[in-house]
Amino acid sequence: MILSITAIALVAFLSFGFYKASGLKNIQIVKSVTVKASKEEAFDMVRYLKNFPKWSPFLAQDPTLKYEVKGNDGIVGTQYHWEGNQGKDLGYQEIMKVENYQFVGMKCYIQKPFSAEPTFDYSFKESPDGIEITQDFKLESGLVDAFFLWLFGAKAEMEKTNQQGLDLLKKAVENKQ
Repeated sequence: MILSITAIALVAFLSFGFYKASGLKNIQIVKSVTVKASKEEAFDMVRYLKNFPKWSPFLAQDPTLKYEVKGNDGIVGTQYHWEGNQGKDLGYQEIMKVENYQFVGMKCYIQKPFSAEPTFDYSFKESPDGIEITQDFKLESGLVDAFFLWLFGAKAEMEKTNQQGLDLLKKAVENKQ
């Protein structure tokens, strides 16, 4: 009897989990921040990967993180490599597209602690209050990976980290002046 109840509970949990995970196969998080700076200053803070440590939420969370910029900074193909959390986090991001003072598109290649290839697109628009920087984060994953994203509440953590990055970006751009 106990075995039957345990099996039914497990099947119910897995069924519910995979149902919820189906909604996490395609995650998109769009966030914006307005900075008081010129469009060029805001754009260059994102475009040049040498600046990323100034506003990286990952470096803020792990000050021992090691990083290196490879390539001709600020153009398509430039890469920002990282290793953190005592070797447990590993990957790089690469600039995929640049439209001067309008758009920077990046793709991440995460190797550890899991494998993923999210994208980060940044757009820049003048507003009455300054320059609005919009970050559009996208992550596609399979159902099993999405199950673990659901199980560990990863989307909420991603949203928190992305907001932290934008807050640090605002601070870095405005303190540069």
